[in-house]
Amino acid sequence: MKIEKISEVLGSKVYTDSGDFFGEVEEANLLDNKIDSWKIRIGGTIVSALGGARGVIIPHQFVRSIGDVFIISKSALPNTNDNIEEIPEDLI
Repeated sequence: MKIEKISEVLGSKVYTDSGDFFGEVEEANLLDNKIDSWKIRIGGTIVSALGGARGVIIPHQFVRSIGDVFIISKSALPNTNDNIEEIPEDLI
């Protein structure tokens, strides 16, 4: 996955690898000048699964494809894996 500028993907729609709408990219979190994770504002039917949370942080390892849309691994969803970190409401 090669990205020229992070600003090019901000606002991109995010879908799971099974085709479900997940949300939109809000920002990238960097660690040692590399992308560590993505802040996603969630939307669609996934909101109810997260107990009303408005955003999550998805580790970059769960991103399967970046293009016109983001594709994330379904294993990143909370019902199958606890690797998603909820964003505190005061940071959204």
